[in-house]
Amino acid sequence: MKYSLLILSIVIFSQLNLVAQKQSAYFQVTTSTESMGDAINIVKTALQNSGFKVIGEYNPGNSNNLAVVCYTRPDLEKIALSFSDRGSLAAALKIGFKKEGNSVNISMLNPMYLFYGYFIEGVDKHEKDLVKISDDAKDAMKKVGADFTPFGGELSKKELQKYHYKMMMPYFEDAEELAEFASFEAGLKIIQQNLKNGKGNTKKVYELIYPDKKVAVFGVALLNTEDGEPSFLPIIGEDNIAAMPYELILQGNTATILPGKFRLAISWPELSMGTFMKIMSTPGDIKDMMEELTHL
Repeated sequence: MKYSLLILSIVIFSQLNLVAQKQSAYFQVTTSTESMGDAINIVKTALQNSGFKVIGEYNPGNSNNLAVVCYTRPDLEKIALSFSDRGSLAAALKIGFKKEGNSVNISMLNPMYLFYGYFIEGVDKHEKDLVKISDDAKDAMKKVGADFTPFGGELSKKELQKYHYKMMMPYFEDAEELAEFASFEAGLKIIQQNLKNGKGNTKKVYELIYPDKKVAVFGVALLNTEDGEPSFLPIIGEDNIAAMPYELILQGNTATILPGKFRLAISWPELSMGTFMKIMSTPGDIKDMMEELTHL
């Protein structure tokens, strides 16, 4: 009986510790002296050798000094699909690259930060598996560099589960609807065609399509020089580049995005209100650009 109580106490303590533990938004993996192209290839190889699948890469804002590599894994995709409220938005993890002088800073989005912020109801059921995926991703990057300095802000599991930037600001659940289609297949066809044509000065970075679940996620580069990444990234800070690209999700016959006032804020948690005011129009601009992808 005493042994059972001890085990129970350890389990409860571990769960409480996970709730209280602060999660850093990003990790600085290393500063590489390799070229941007070589640094990207090294990271892609490390991910693939660790069982991850690279699903896309691009230069945010069309800048040669910035790059992002997106990756996933089948077990993560399966877990993400089990969350009916846009869970598949968290199926894509990201590595960021920022060239400064003759070196490249390599960073990674902390998987647990993303998981706690996007997997709301029922995350405890999958927590052990999610921690394993996160640890495996970090172990893959430890083959690239050993710095692993946390940066970009820290929030606890409890804070991430209920995240909103300020009072009256949206939560994860407050997704913005872009369009309703006659069917999932019709919506998929329209969005893919518009991305292929670069409508609204956009570009497809990755797509994750699950026809049997009628779910599709698109990582979208927003390349409009006036309203897109070239405009807002220099203002809110390019160190957090592993937050990009922005996502659009089609579930059933409905296309939605996370509101910019949530999506940008949780990705830049140290953003001051003064800086946020400088991009007041950006959340609306992003919605407009994404909306263009849902109409012929």
